[in-house]
Amino acid sequence: MGIIILIIMAAGVAAILTKKLPTAFALVLLGVVIALVSGAPVTGKNSVFDTVLQEGAPALAATMIAILLGSWLGKLLDETGIAGTLVRKIVEFGGDRPTVVALGVLMVSTLVGTVTGSAPAAMLAGIVGIPAMIAVGIPKVTAAGTILMGIAAGMPFELPVWQFFSSALDLPVSDVRDFMIKLFPFALFAAVMFVLVESRRRGVEHAWAFRTETPRTKAGKRRARLGDAPWYALLTPAVPLALALGFEIAIIPSLLAGVLYALVTTTPPRDMNRRLLRTLYSGFDVAAAPITLFVAIGILLAAVKLPGAVDALEPLVKAVSPQNPVLFVAVFTGLVPLCLYRGPLNVYGLGAGIAGVLIAAGIYPAAAVLGITASYNQVFGVADPTSTQTVWSAQYAGVGPQQVMTRTLPYVWFVALGGFCVTAATAL
Repeated sequence: MGIIILIIMAAGVAAILTKKLPTAFALVLLGVVIALVSGAPVTGKNSVFDTVLQEGAPALAATMIAILLGSWLGKLLDETGIAGTLVRKIVEFGGDRPTVVALGVLMVSTLVGTVTGSAPAAMLAGIVGIPAMIAVGIPKVTAAGTILMGIAAGMPFELPVWQFFSSALDLPVSDVRDFMIKLFPFALFAAVMFVLVESRRRGVEHAWAFRTETPRTKAGKRRARLGDAPWYALLTPAVPLALALGFEIAIIPSLLAGVLYALVTTTPPRDMNRRLLRTLYSGFDVAAAPITLFVAIGILLAAVKLPGAVDALEPLVKAVSPQNPVLFVAVFTGLVPLCLYRGPLNVYGLGAGIAGVLIAAGIYPAAAVLGITASYNQVFGVADPTSTQTVWSAQYAGVGPQQVMTRTLPYVWFVALGGFCVTAATAL
């Protein structure tokens, strides 16, 4: 039976890779089929309808709300000009020093990465940052990679990610926070080294051929009319992080505090209601795709945790799961490429189901599975040519996503290695 379930999972991966099915649809279908194959009844306890679909769909509800709030805050950073102001100030400070400009944009990308992820984060930092870097001679691939490496450096402190791992792995947020704090130095070191090494190795190029003026959109005209955001508003990305990390405030209230701070520091009272509603509705547009994905992940997690699925998969998974710490690090480091191209170790796909099996079958403690999935997430967030932020950054810089993958993969592979070493030392 376990072999059949693995074959079904492999078929799901193939459907996702070949784009026969959207990822979310494929995960829901996988959840239902795995439940049926493992002998789950249609209704009742541990059933397809009542357990997998009814309980699984809202299982990650807290993560969905955190994603929405992060998207809302990201829209506020965009509309109020906070993100653009941060980038412009850094560029003005860097002047014609390419490495300084790139490090400054990297810092802004890191701040933005703590608020929201995916393409919105890349756009917030990259719309101004990528043209500015290329204008001072940073190569195009390096410019795109700088944005992505910065977002990844901020990812360990992205509060919606904390909530996702907490809900999906049934861990206290404090445990997730403690591991992310340990992972952050590896992500930041790799990001800084990417800028320093790639800027020096590739030299200076002056080949920017895109139009760099402010886009002719209502939002762009509004930002031009408003000018730079006040200096105290630029602290907005740090507000949720300070509350969650420094004062241990819950994630959703921390994100709400960031929304309110951005609004109060940039918006006259007469305009607050309209701006709140406008950015909230825009945030729904941004959050719709990841929320749909989290519904599907919840369904898949519920399916692989059914008793029949656990009993079938436990002996197979245990046979190939290393317990020795050194072997643990070596094996999972070698498997890094399997989280690319929406592969089986992508935590926002089938990787979530595998994580659920590892915990439900007692192969590894939840803290160890957190280390595995969070480390792979650092790779996927930068180097996967199918991820939205990688595609957007590469296309905006005028290069291919595969070029960005080739250049950034060694650095994020190092981050994953660091995460596995921390996991082996603290959770096994």
